[in-house]
Amino acid sequence: MRAPLSWLREYVDLPAGESGRDVATKLIAAGLEVETVERLGDGLQGPLVVGEVLTVEELTEFKKPIRYCQVDVGAANGTGEPQNIICGASNFAVGDKIVAVLPGATLPGGFRISARKTYGRVSEGMICSAAELGMGDDHDGIIVLPPEYEPGTDAIALLELVDEVLDIAVTPDRGYCLSLRGIARETAIAYGLPLRDPALLDVPAPNSSGPPVQIADRHGCDRFTARAVTGLRPEARSPLWLQRRLQKAGMRPISLTVDVTNYVMLELGQPLHAYDRARIEGAIGVRRAVPGEKLTTLDGAVRPLDIEDLVITDDRGPIGLAGVMGGANTEIADAATGAAASTEVVIESAHFDAVSVARTARRHKLSSEASRRFERGVDPQAAAAAAQRTVDLLVLLAGGTAEQGVTEIATPSGPRTVRIAVDHPDRVAGVAYGRETVVRRLQQVGCDVYGQDELTVTVPSWRPDLRDPNDLAEEVIRLEGYENLPSTLPRPPAGRGLTGRQRLHRRVGRALAGAGYVEALNYPFIGAPVLDQLLLPADDPARRTVELANPLSDEEPLLRTMLLPGLLAALRRNEGRGSQDSHGGLALFETGLVFRPTGEETEAVRLPVGARPSDADLAALDAALPAQPRHVAVVLSGAREQAGWWGGERAGDWADAVEAARTVAGEAGTELSVSAAAYGPWHPGRCARLSAGGQTLGHAGELHPRVVKALGLPARTCAMELDLDALERAGAGAVTAPRVSGYPVATQDVALIVPESVPAAEVEAALRAGAGELLESLRLFDVFTGEQVGEGRKSLAYALRFRAEDRTLRADEASAARDSAVASAAERTGAVLRGGNG
Repeated sequence: MRAPLSWLREYVDLPAGESGRDVATKLIAAGLEVETVERLGDGLQGPLVVGEVLTVEELTEFKKPIRYCQVDVGAANGTGEPQNIICGASNFAVGDKIVAVLPGATLPGGFRISARKTYGRVSEGMICSAAELGMGDDHDGIIVLPPEYEPGTDAIALLELVDEVLDIAVTPDRGYCLSLRGIARETAIAYGLPLRDPALLDVPAPNSSGPPVQIADRHGCDRFTARAVTGLRPEARSPLWLQRRLQKAGMRPISLTVDVTNYVMLELGQPLHAYDRARIEGAIGVRRAVPGEKLTTLDGAVRPLDIEDLVITDDRGPIGLAGVMGGANTEIADAATGAAASTEVVIESAHFDAVSVARTARRHKLSSEASRRFERGVDPQAAAAAAQRTVDLLVLLAGGTAEQGVTEIATPSGPRTVRIAVDHPDRVAGVAYGRETVVRRLQQVGCDVYGQDELTVTVPSWRPDLRDPNDLAEEVIRLEGYENLPSTLPRPPAGRGLTGRQRLHRRVGRALAGAGYVEALNYPFIGAPVLDQLLLPADDPARRTVELANPLSDEEPLLRTMLLPGLLAALRRNEGRGSQDSHGGLALFETGLVFRPTGEETEAVRLPVGARPSDADLAALDAALPAQPRHVAVVLSGAREQAGWWGGERAGDWADAVEAARTVAGEAGTELSVSAAAYGPWHPGRCARLSAGGQTLGHAGELHPRVVKALGLPARTCAMELDLDALERAGAGAVTAPRVSGYPVATQDVALIVPESVPAAEVEAALRAGAGELLESLRLFDVFTGEQVGEGRKSLAYALRFRAEDRTLRADEASAARDSAVASAAERTGAVLRGGNG
């Protein structure tokens, strides 16, 4: 809503020096969102005057029409002589009144005017268009003024070119601020000044001689006022002040009758519609549309109507969409269009159901100034005043005669009352306002307040958003100033903190970030094709998905069952934008929920809205939800270690993905078992199964080339995904700090030859089992294949670290532990000590 400051001053006596920014500051403090304050005419300096065109000489020797004009500017040029001006517009003639800017003036934007030679003549100024004066975007022609203004009249004051306009983003709960009346009320409250309410008019009582109206749907239209004005002058045009106010408010002047209805809508917030009386057949009606009906609206579109559309009708059928847009068959005619101008009009000022209007506007994709107001709530008591204001302006500006007949059909309804404890705003805000402040602020809003400890508040008709005590408390708090609320930290109950699941989630994030991975949060939505691209088997549990009833995108209607689809898309997006080139490689991670339906979900219950749901209701709702385990996943491509003076770069590979899984497991206090596998998106020869306690928790390795190609990923992309909740259950609880021994370590190296089919993890497990309690750590540091070990065999070299907590180990103790470990490996895996006799 655009509110010119000059218009606002008509209703509130603001201090003389108060600027638009000052008013905006006050309104922002009161809770309104003032987006900008536009300074119209900023930098404009005269002389800018009314001129009368005396002669026009057409210069035909140029490619475009050029006119050499003599313009009478009165005494504005200091001589009284005509001013010679070159102009390229052709929408004016001799005798027309125009706006002339003379040498020495400055137009908006810092454009200085001086006498200069152009097109072979000296031009002593310029004839202005609306765009050049900041009045709009119309460059098609210059401004032609009404004939009653004298040459030399100051055009800056005449056209109200200098002003400030507040552009306010009105929230849905403050529909009353879509009018100067509502904004003026907020301004008056903010400054503590009285308000001159433009809706306080003397309105004649309804009678039976007004235009006939029949309302079939009293729910959709609970109030309808109709007035008629006759004898309108066909040549009547909107005066400049009216046109300028509409332009400043962001509307385009059209014709006098339409401009008046728009003006009153901006002033009072009540949308109106004017019908050409000669084009109405029979009584005006309000009803729902019937199947098969169509309506041609004012924008020229033919619209098939829905049975839920509320329509305005006459004996022929629909003539308008109620609260949205009128029909073309009763449009007001204007003499400027070449048609016979309307001399008799019927004014409609009605109150329509907000939900009905909103649904109709969305159904037809037709948002209008009227529908915006009805959707947010219009004051039903303002309908009669708006009709009267429209009639008064048409009589004044078009010489019309108001008929004595007044039609008003209203559904009886009493004012809304709300009971509120006098200290309720105090308890909400944590500030002791007191009864006097509460009552005063509610009265400023327009409420009638009665009572002592418990107040009975009668809500004004223009505030449909005030429905319960909290709404009233909000009014008191915002008018007292949000900035005056104290900063009070909540007191959490003792004994509560992060759960073990939450602590693990944070530890895993910190560990992966420390390992060089960057967190990437993705939307939890996927499309079915990506599951095919990941080569998941047809019976894979990850293919059982939950479909959204109202997805954000038709291409991604499912909830994710894995983190990899979103994470791989993020990797592809960043790689395509050159991130890999600038950073040497990409390494991303994500922790988040996945959604795995079990088939045991019950049907969701509809929770009550009038009270807190019971524990049984919440339990039933939880039973309807799919399982939502938390997963962790990483993806990496490109160089894992960059090249430098220390050496060449190292590309990330499957081992880095496995190491990321070990890092995560370490934070959960779990030792992962790693074994070769073939699953879904991973390369069958470079895929590791990650398990603990005999349960598979996830996979890691290099992605399958077909997956890389299908998803457009960099070559040799690697990934890992783990079930973090299952990992937590398999863990040993809180991770304890390692104990540092004061005794030296004894290191023993062994090289074992095993068949190539034996996983290194099995050999490692056998060594650990046989080494006993003295074993501190075990590390595989070399894998060798070749003629020396035989075909189909491999050599695994391990470093075993032994240490005792209470003494220094003897050499024979360390050797005995090593021999026991080798014996265990030989027994379990058939390993042979390299260089031995086995």
